[in-house]
Amino acid sequence: MAFLDLARERFSVRSFAPTPVEEDKLALILEAGRIAPTAANKQPQRIFVVRAGSEAMDRLCSATRMIYDAPIALVVCWDTEAVWHNKRETWHHYTSGDMDCSIVATHMMLQATELGLGTLWVRGFNARNIHEALELGDTIEVSCIIDVGYAAEGCTTSPHHEIRFDLEHSVSTL
Repeated sequence: MAFLDLARERFSVRSFAPTPVEEDKLALILEAGRIAPTAANKQPQRIFVVRAGSEAMDRLCSATRMIYDAPIALVVCWDTEAVWHNKRETWHHYTSGDMDCSIVATHMMLQATELGLGTLWVRGFNARNIHEALELGDTIEVSCIIDVGYAAEGCTTSPHHEIRFDLEHSVSTL
């Protein structure tokens, strides 16, 4: 599938079928995240796989309603001791954690789409609640959660999915 077709096909799934995700497909999704580029190749991403029916999933669901019965939730985090720090930045203290995790998450979502799976990028939660619910380490920061599974029958794109501004809206030549 051509890349732009793949990117257009991916949409936010908010209704998942109870069908489990095959281990080989999960492995490919995680590999796509592993090979994603990160600032200075620091690879600070830490991905926690949470499966439906586990105690960890119960705790995760107690911290956010944004799982939508997905069979797998990938909690995408970064390690503050591994992340790149921009020492030249004097205006804001900047690290690459969220940026790196965004690239990793995007790679994983597109790989899942190519495999016929649906995803939802989740950030509608309090990161501290997720951190505490999953008992993550002191150096781990939560960036987002990617719900992964097969879309439930009848699940379709949001009415807003196809609405995109023209390139001139977001691209300027200086």
